[in-house]
Amino acid sequence: MKRKFVLKTVLALGMAIAGLSSLSNAVAQTTAAYPASRVTLVTHSSPGGGTDVFLRDLAKYITPVMKTNFAVENIRGGSGAKAVAHVAKGPADGSMFYGTTPTYIQTTLLSKPSVGYDGLDPMLIVFIDPEVIFTRADSPFKTLQDVMAHAKANPGKSRWGASNPASLERIGMEKLARAAGVKVPIVSHEGGGDQMIGVLNGTYDIGVGEIQELQGQLEAGKVRLLATLSDKRLAGLPQLQTAKEQGYNVVIRKFRGLASPKGVSDNIAQLWEDAARKVLELPAYKTEYTKDHLTPMLLGRDAARKFIQDVAQETAQDFKEMGLLK
Repeated sequence: MKRKFVLKTVLALGMAIAGLSSLSNAVAQTTAAYPASRVTLVTHSSPGGGTDVFLRDLAKYITPVMKTNFAVENIRGGSGAKAVAHVAKGPADGSMFYGTTPTYIQTTLLSKPSVGYDGLDPMLIVFIDPEVIFTRADSPFKTLQDVMAHAKANPGKSRWGASNPASLERIGMEKLARAAGVKVPIVSHEGGGDQMIGVLNGTYDIGVGEIQELQGQLEAGKVRLLATLSDKRLAGLPQLQTAKEQGYNVVIRKFRGLASPKGVSDNIAQLWEDAARKVLELPAYKTEYTKDHLTPMLLGRDAARKFIQDVAQETAQDFKEMGLLK
């Protein structure tokens, strides 16, 4: 009888432990569940623009990982200021985020909106989106050095194209001119389309932009790439040298990430970081972002905060050197 009693006790104890283990697993799963049933990703970009595409692609692949619903909302106006203000007033429950690019820092520094980049809390940096220098395919310039040699030998005859005066692309061109010791008029545009026309018709010796924007012209054989302004060569274009390799110490960090309203918990930020890490390893997503020459650079909340602060300081210094800030 005693042996039967002991056996029953052991079995009961085992079942109790198993039950506690199951309960613990259930609690862990509940804890890991995302707290918002719907998440809105806000961008100042128009539909089809770089950040819009980034957010929609990210949402497509991260939905089954985070097991929640996503929507992208485009809020135009004020060079991004309107979208930033909208997100800053949003709930701090993980249901709304802003798609960050250098634009929200530049707009803050130059126009001083009511809510600036520091009105949001950086949560993730996901990609670096490289900028490249390009010329028309039938241009006499085969290398970046050719462009600089022409600018030095023909003062006042060179012209370079860029985006609007406060853009990262314009900053890159100004830095490149200083690094090469040349004085060249840099003509700004509101977008890449007009700049591209100017490069193709020979008005500008070179232009600057994202490879996504140039893809059609590259495939048609109408433009030639001369350099990337990234710190390393691009995985998809290993033959394209960096500007640094060619003797011009210019690196432009165009990032894509997410920022939240202030007050979002560290737990939510960690859920995003864990999910983003998994998504970046998905073969289908890798194929998409590699095709667009996006370079993964996953930074969680603490690192993202430092990164944004560093970029803001660099941008302020660049604007001072360009005479845009005192």
